[in-house]
Amino acid sequence: MEIRFLEDTTSSEARIVVYLVNQNALPPGLEPVLVEGAAMSRFAGKAGQLFEGFVERGGKVVRVVLAGIGTPGAEDRQFALEQAGAALSARYLASGEAEILFDLTGLCLSADETSAALLGARLRAWRHDAYRTKLADDKKPSLKSIAVKGAAAGSDAGWQIETALAEGVELTRLLVAEPANTIYPESFVARCEAVMHGTGLSLRVLHPDEMRRLGMGALLGVAQGSAREPRVLVIEWQGGAKGERPLALVGKGVTFDTGGISIKPAAGMEDMKWDMGGAGVVAGTMLTLARRDAKANVVGLCGLVENMPDGNAQRPGDVVTSMSGQTIEVINTDAEGRLVLCDVLTFAQREFNPSTIIDLATLTGAMIVSLGHEYGGMFANDDALAAKIDKAGKSSGDKVWRFPLGKAYDKLIDSPIADMKNMGARYGGSITAAQFLQRFIEDGRPWAHLDIAGMVWADKPGATWDKGATGYGVRLIDMFVRENLEG
Repeated sequence: MEIRFLEDTTSSEARIVVYLVNQNALPPGLEPVLVEGAAMSRFAGKAGQLFEGFVERGGKVVRVVLAGIGTPGAEDRQFALEQAGAALSARYLASGEAEILFDLTGLCLSADETSAALLGARLRAWRHDAYRTKLADDKKPSLKSIAVKGAAAGSDAGWQIETALAEGVELTRLLVAEPANTIYPESFVARCEAVMHGTGLSLRVLHPDEMRRLGMGALLGVAQGSAREPRVLVIEWQGGAKGERPLALVGKGVTFDTGGISIKPAAGMEDMKWDMGGAGVVAGTMLTLARRDAKANVVGLCGLVENMPDGNAQRPGDVVTSMSGQTIEVINTDAEGRLVLCDVLTFAQREFNPSTIIDLATLTGAMIVSLGHEYGGMFANDDALAAKIDKAGKSSGDKVWRFPLGKAYDKLIDSPIADMKNMGARYGGSITAAQFLQRFIEDGRPWAHLDIAGMVWADKPGATWDKGATGYGVRLIDMFVRENLEG
């Protein structure tokens, strides 16, 4: 969606005119019919409220929309503005109109507040219609742009930063939404190479032969049942001080997960196209950082495999040797994401010596049982890091909830024949998965694991997303970088 900032004297041909309205403060100069209509509809400017009416202006009928943004100075002001922008996109995306006008004259919104409303509008307008061939005309998106009048000084420049964020979220959504016959390890890499060309990002790809030389037996074990070769995609951004150790982001990229020999039930298996959501977040975040020229050194690593059950597939009971040299008894081939991540985590530490590691993965169904679809689960070996991620979650809206780690849980993944097994007992499944990953983190290195299984996909529309891929995680990590790595 295009955002255009108009000069105060510039007119717009848009037939939908939007006023953002503070609570109990209708804009001056509204036609009496609109004022009376809003009162009759009990519109008070509360966050999320919409009212529309039709009036004649300049000889043409105009649809006037009032969008509530709550109380100035409220703690949730930014989210109220996002919600207002998103509600407008949801309402008018398929209205038949190509442009709407935001008239902010006299509202005294700051540049950041204006950007929040526009970000909500753009994010909610994203849809993935590539495979729809029979959409009725009144269901097809028509809204192409938003014209903004009366914005505060600096709003245009501020919006350029949020545009970078929107692009990253949209890339993540696209990667997650695509079916597994179009997004698999090789094509995931190709999509990223195409989108990231010319951005200043440096991309490197590990192929199976190099993975074997490195000793990535855990990752390769997951991939051996698929006709699709695995890849490790490394994306580097050098925007900080030269020689400064980077933040490492590691994403699970299982582009389709059948469960392997420990095959999943057929019902709902189609959802496993988004089991690469962690890698999708890493790719989208790296694009955002480059687009807004982030003043930080960050490396993103995506472990990309497909987990399939053919005659060469890994079996329950097999023992594999990870890149770290630790051996793993494979109890369940459907606990595959941790096998992918452990080798990529080892590679990240040996290759880049990062100051901090954050991994993101749709790792366990147990996380959805624990938190539903409201929070991502967070595990960390460092309290200060956990606090920073929690703060970034609250600031960005991509919320997290911290879970424990401990020796009692760690014992549950001891194996009688190898260094560890890839699955613990039934209970505490998300915790034992995190304990498994922690065994591959070098002593003294701050690390956090984000289990985002309940957050990357939504079965119903949310505040700033339609049903489907949410893009959760990009805003969280981008905010973490803003608050902690950029001065």
